[in-house]
Amino acid sequence: MSEEPALAMGVVVDRGQLLLICRAVPEGDLVWALPGGTVEPGETPGQAAVREVLEETGLSVEAAEELGERVHPDTGRLIVYVACTVLEGVARAASPREVSAVAWASPDEIHRYVPRGLFPPVQTYLDRRG
Repeated sequence: MSEEPALAMGVVVDRGQLLLICRAVPEGDLVWALPGGTVEPGETPGQAAVREVLEETGLSVEAAEELGERVHPDTGRLIVYVACTVLEGVARAASPREVSAVAWASPDEIHRYVPRGLFPPVQTYLDRRG
């Protein structure tokens, strides 16, 4: 496992669709991803997910629940997945340095964006909210 800080990913589902961001700079073959980033010192994963979703997409959200964590098979980074509820705003590429586009993907479109599929607890959450 990497010695780098954990990453928190915001799992934002609205009207049965999952919010994804297109990375401005792909990480290997990882182009589309959940909005998220590094958990800063003194932050909880929930606080980091809320901050990162706002910075990357312009959406104001609140953390609802942690869905699970794993060491990412490609990056070796510890990732914490946090379900978030939309409070206000319209999703957009709010940080052009990091994000080139955003998409709301329905469950049957996920494979187009994430060919290997979602982390199972994230998929389960999406299925429950769909």
